[in-house]
Amino acid sequence: MTDYATQNTASTSASHLIEPRTITRDQHDLSRKQMSPNALRVLYRLREAGFGAYIVGGAVRDLLVGRAPKDYDVATDATPDQVKSLFRNCRLIGRRFRLAHVVYGREIIEVATFRAKGGDDIEGDRQVHADGRVLRDNIYGNIEEDAVRRDFTANALYYAIEDFSVRDYTGGYADVQAKLLRLIGDPEARYREDPVRMLRAARLAAKLGFTIEAATAEPIPRLASLLAESAPARLFEETLKMFLSGHAVASFEMLEANGLLPALLPETAQALASNKSGALRRMLIDGLGNTDRRVAEEEPVSPAFLYAVLLWPAYCRALALLQAQGVHAVEAQRRAADRVTLHQVSRTALPRRFSLPMQEIWLLQPRFSLRQRKRVTRLLSHPRFRAAFDFLELRLSASNTHADDVAFWRDAQLHPAEAGVVGGHEHVATDEMIDDASEEGEAGAPRKRRRRRPRKSTETTESA
Repeated sequence: MTDYATQNTASTSASHLIEPRTITRDQHDLSRKQMSPNALRVLYRLREAGFGAYIVGGAVRDLLVGRAPKDYDVATDATPDQVKSLFRNCRLIGRRFRLAHVVYGREIIEVATFRAKGGDDIEGDRQVHADGRVLRDNIYGNIEEDAVRRDFTANALYYAIEDFSVRDYTGGYADVQAKLLRLIGDPEARYREDPVRMLRAARLAAKLGFTIEAATAEPIPRLASLLAESAPARLFEETLKMFLSGHAVASFEMLEANGLLPALLPETAQALASNKSGALRRMLIDGLGNTDRRVAEEEPVSPAFLYAVLLWPAYCRALALLQAQGVHAVEAQRRAADRVTLHQVSRTALPRRFSLPMQEIWLLQPRFSLRQRKRVTRLLSHPRFRAAFDFLELRLSASNTHADDVAFWRDAQLHPAEAGVVGGHEHVATDEMIDDASEEGEAGAPRKRRRRRPRKSTETTESA
């Protein structure tokens, strides 16, 4: 048995098998009462069929730090087809990694076959890109090989149902006790295999309150650009995990600290860098903080609103530049929204069901400064009003320019029949937008007043 408390000063190598450490039941606090009954059901069924099976990964890690796991993974020496033959409620998924999903209502227990270390001399279903990225890997092995194939030591812990022990092959138990996130194997090689691991490192450190071990953190700023080669759909999924799980502020700060923000949100990073006053960052952090509070209170959170917050600095910068070029206000707003959305979609696959509401939240902002009764009535009945108003309130974090608008619309919601005054005003560009343009050395073009036309008998449709 190996004492990992004295061996954790070096990253665990994936080139050799390691003598396991067994943490017996009297040495840890894990109990079956804390675990998913369905996950235990899968374990017992596999064990009864003669296979080895363990709860593995994040569930064991989270239980050890006193958190309730959101999902459970099982590792076994049964192949995916063998797992499927044991469970009628099972479906096989994945090409890159073949997995079995055992479905119990809304809960899915993910069952993976032990992975082999997958060297060049091993035959099987494995494909690696010339740059080191693993495109497909379905070579099966034993539990020792599976452990060193996992990403972080904290995720390579196995709970055994037969003796209620935790099996540790990489020093993960000591790392969890020390709140340290350590990558298994050579960090640069592992990041090149799968660049999304860099985002996972930032997300897990933020979620758990762990420190990223020095050798694990060192290559991240140098290799962050590799994220551009990852599938946009995976980056979108990782973004939602990062910002909609209750640790959005800490995740954002981790992205900044490790040089990952320009790789994930390039235009936002550029806008924040040019905004010397810090107003845009204050608003963004407050917005993410509100998201964390809603998650903690189990209130619904919207990816559309999240992206409206994350990309608002980019929208402000794009709008200020277009206004400086003399583009008409309404046209500049639409073009800025389209440009920012298009550029972000090329990086993360933001679906239209989220990007369109996000744009509506932005494009409704100037309408809050209009006080004519009919305009007020229309805006109050707009399906996106509530989200847009919440966003307006959030903008007070950056500037109090719209404090009067916030007060007016709060009252308008309480007394809609009395809302609406003549002589409303319109702020086309916010103070933080103008601040962005001036800091980049751009001269803002003066806004031309439009001559009012005589009222027509039929009311024209108001633009957003």
